[in-house]
Amino acid sequence: MRNDYDFAVLGGGLVGAATAYGLAKLGLKVLMLDEGDVAKRASRGNFALVWVQNKGLGMPAYATWTRRSSDAWVPFARELEDTAGFAIHHRRTGGYHLALTEDELARRAAMIARLHNQPGVAPSEVEVLDGDEIRRRLPEAGPEVAGGTFCPLDGDVNSLKLFRALHEGFARLGGTYRSEAMVDVIEPGAGGFALSTQAGRFSADRIVLAAGLGNARLGAMVGMTVPVRPVRGQLIVTEKTAPFLDAPVSTVRQTDEGGVMVGDSQEEADSYDGMRQGVMAVMADRAVRMFPRLGRLNVVRTWSALRVMSPDGFPIYDESPVHPGCFVATCHSGVTLAAAHAALFAPAIAAGSPPSEFDDFSLRRFHVSAAA
Repeated sequence: MRNDYDFAVLGGGLVGAATAYGLAKLGLKVLMLDEGDVAKRASRGNFALVWVQNKGLGMPAYATWTRRSSDAWVPFARELEDTAGFAIHHRRTGGYHLALTEDELARRAAMIARLHNQPGVAPSEVEVLDGDEIRRRLPEAGPEVAGGTFCPLDGDVNSLKLFRALHEGFARLGGTYRSEAMVDVIEPGAGGFALSTQAGRFSADRIVLAAGLGNARLGAMVGMTVPVRPVRGQLIVTEKTAPFLDAPVSTVRQTDEGGVMVGDSQEEADSYDGMRQGVMAVMADRAVRMFPRLGRLNVVRTWSALRVMSPDGFPIYDESPVHPGCFVATCHSGVTLAAAHAALFAPAIAAGSPPSEFDDFSLRRFHVSAAA
């Protein structure tokens, strides 16, 4: 008996939607199963950077993967806008990280050097700049800025429009989306996978676990231990103001709509995703020291969201060792890696098992036996 779908993607956030979009582009019959608006989505709470400059220390393959996704973003954004029918406001202007002390700047420069001294990592395109050069390039930067780094590969996007465009594009490519369809049971079989959900029962030849923190629960059903944990991030958004920042900074960015976002906090968390006033105070203080004009703006929104983190902080891509055809994809860089998930990862799993280039991202790295 033939299954309902070629692929079912379990999860409708940025990772799931980008993967489902990429599979649908290949002409496959694809189902996306999603919790719906009850889900605590990192996809709706992120800082919306498409970022390269500090990614991959400790895993050269991640530096390469991030660079490949950044390079794929320009054609991906153009194609997605054409498919969905509206702009997502991606820009690759280059991006900055600012330091408020000489010690911060020295530590940042040393980290960038270590990253690019790893075997297999492309030569660095990151510039280390003093405070005067930062103020020449970013005239609104304040006198306390000691310097920073700049990478021409970095940029940002309107992540809410990206999220909507992936879903709209998926639908226009013939994909099927089911909301309020959290998967309760996965039943592997010789001919594929049966999925029992709150919205009914479905079947697919192959499946992708892309449910963020939910991958831990889903993975256990198909012989995979997926070690993910929540890390809280908080964001501040100001009222709209005249354009003053034409390139994103790692902790401050002005959106295409004029508001300014301040972010980049990281706290180990449980399932609670509330706000922490002390953390917000530190974020706001540093942002105003970087760009004093922010002190004159009203804050209109604050929120927090939960990043999906693996034990080492790097993505996980793998196939179940006991149920071939069941893949897992999880990461905390769903915006940056959206282009790679749609244009590279989706075709790779459609062709069969993940190729050797994904070996470094395998779950096997968390299950290495200690030497006797």
